[in-house]
This record gives sequence, structure tokens and C-alpha cells, in this order.
Amino acid sequence: MTHHRNRNPAARYLARADICLRGPRFRWCPCCRHAGCRVGNGRAGGSAVTKVAERRAPRSRGVGARALANSYRQLGDLLRAGVPLLRSLRLLGRGKSNVRLAATWQSIADAVQDGERLAEAMARFPGVFPDVQVAMVRAGERGGFLEDVFARLAIFIENQAEMRSKVVGNLIYPVILLAVGFGIVIAALIFFVPKFKKFHVKGELPLPTRFLMGVSDILVERWPWLLLGVAVLAVAAWWAWQRPALQRRLRDAELRVPQYGALIRAICVARFTRVLGTLLANGIPVLQAMTIARDAAGHPRLAESVERATEAVRSGEPLAQPLAESGFFEPDVVEMISVGESANNLPTVLGGVADTLEKRVDRTLGIAVKLMEPALLLFLAAVVLSIFLALVLPMLQLGGQA
Repeated sequence: MTHHRNRNPAARYLARADICLRGPRFRWCPCCRHAGCRVGNGRAGGSAVTKVAERRAPRSRGVGARALANSYRQLGDLLRAGVPLLRSLRLLGRGKSNVRLAATWQSIADAVQDGERLAEAMARFPGVFPDVQVAMVRAGERGGFLEDVFARLAIFIENQAEMRSKVVGNLIYPVILLAVGFGIVIAALIFFVPKFKKFHVKGELPLPTRFLMGVSDILVERWPWLLLGVAVLAVAAWWAWQRPALQRRLRDAELRVPQYGALIRAICVARFTRVLGTLLANGIPVLQAMTIARDAAGHPRLAESVERATEAVRSGEPLAQPLAESGFFEPDVVEMISVGESANNLPTVLGGVADTLEKRVDRTLGIAVKLMEPALLLFLAAVVLSIFLALVLPMLQLGGQA
């Protein structure tokens, strides 16, 4: 089979043969877009391609952590029950609950039917299957324990999703409370405060009242300019965030914020140890596992620390020493990693470290939210009370003069 290499391996092309004793036959050509390509049909010489119709694989977009974990668990159960891999993939491709994920599995099944390895087919969809998952599947293919890998992947994804949902869930209520309070204040300044202006047209107004009236006038009379200014600031902030140097300085600065920096550090280290432990438990070589875990760390400082640790491990040093020197890892985490290396039980220890840090993050967020709720309520009450006092202060002054 003679092919012209296609730079977009996720696209597939349908080749229709001109002559066939059983009528038109359709074959998937996974890597070719050239109209003169000859596709073998099981006979000597093959058949000339007369029509090429492009069928693109699904766009590489996320499909949802829960849906992906469920599909991994189903695939592992099917393989454990003795169902062949290709048939298992076809069954997943017929799923109805998540059409995009089903189409992705169908495209992967096409690639596997064409003789491609499962891991390489999955690697074509980086938005669906991250590198850590592809590496685990590749190790499972080589070691012959693919069904176990899929079961572990399901647990791994569910743990990550649970951690993410806990973080988001703890922050939802304070954000909603702040947004509602901000909306109430803006509505009062736009609709309520202007109605008091006719009562305060005479006499010298107190400074708080003049300030409140000025803010209200700006919101009512110059709101188009305010919206334009907000839009310009948003675009400028987005542009600045795209600059790697500025982004790096901001990410470094967040680590120096009391309490918040420690929380970010714990979240990143938990993610790194979870990914590294999962990879090592599935037979990925330590250097390759550290490279993948470095990319999944989520913070440039941690990524640099892991990169230096990778070079140290490559030169024969233990993992715990360069991690301790980086300053990113807490001493108790480094000590646990050192014990795991000494006992030749590093994957299990890394999983335990991740569990400990995730519980610590959940507990810290829970305490922070419990403290934030009354603080936000007091702040909003103080703002509303300030608006009320600024409005009635002129009346109180007039009453005192009378």
C-alpha cells in the first residue's frame, strides 16, 4: 500500500473502488489525501481510487470527566469479560449518552481496525485523552494488563473530578453572595439614590452625601463610557495574561500571599503526586512519568522544580533530595517520598501523599468558606448602611438646626 503522509492524522478519507465483483467497496484510508493513492482491497495490485470523500474525526474537545471515567470503566469490564478490544471500542462508539465521546471512540475503533495501536489512536485526540492517560494505556498495551489500566484510569479521573468539584463547590456560595450584594448596591445607586436628589437640592450637603450622589450620577449619565472602560480593561488584562513573563511573575506572586499561597502549593503538589504515583503504578518508567507529571503540575515554579529533579534522577540521585532543595514541597511531603524510595514503594506513598494533601485542601477551603460567609455578610451590610446614612444625614442635620 503506497501512501502519501497526511499532516492531519485525525482526518480520514473514504476511497471508493471502481471495479469490484461484489459492487462498490469502501475502505478507510487513515493517512492519505492524495487522489492517486492506490488502496489494496485484498487482491494483488489493489484498485485505483476514483473518489475521495473526507470524513474528519470529531473535534478534539473535552467530553466531561464523569463520562470519560464511565467509558473507561465499561471498556475495562468488557475486556475483563473476554470481549475483543475492537468489538469493545465499537460498543462504546454506539453510546447515546455522550455523542461526542461515542464518535471519538468510533474513530479510534476505525484506527485500531486499520492496524494502529490503541494508545497512538487515542493520542490523536489530546483534548479528550491527556498525555497521562495515553501513557498509561501504552504501558498497559505493552504489559498486557490493559483492563486493569482502564479500571485505574476510571478511579484516577473520578478522584481528580471530585477534587475539582470540592474546590469549586466551596467557592460557589461566596461568589454568588458577593455578586448578589454587588448587584444590589449598583441597583440602589442607579434607581434609588437619584430619587432623593429632589429632597437635597437646597443647602450644603455633607461630604458622604455628595460623594454618593456623584457616584450615582456617573452610573446613570455616563454608563456607556463605564462599559467601554470595563471592556478596555478586560482586553488589556487578557492581553497581559498572554505574556509569559508577566504571567510567570503573577503566578510567583500568588505563592507569597499568606494562606492562599500555601493552598495553591498544596493543590499543585497533590495533582503532581497523584499523576506521578498513578503513572509509576502502571509501569511507566520514572523519567517518562516525571516528564508527564511535570506538564500536568499546573504551576511554572513546580514544573521547573520537577524538571531539575528529573535531571538529578537521570544522573543517579534520589528523587526526594532535589524536591527538598526546590523549596516548593513541604518537609513532611519530602520525608514521605524519601521513605517510599527507601522502601521501594514509591507509587503507593505518592498516592498517600496525594490523599493527604487533597484532604488538607478540602479542610482548608471549608474553614475559609465558613469564615468568608459572615465576613461578606458584614461587609455588604456595612455598604448598605453607609448608603442609607449618606442619604438621611442631610435630614438629620436639618432637624438639628431646626
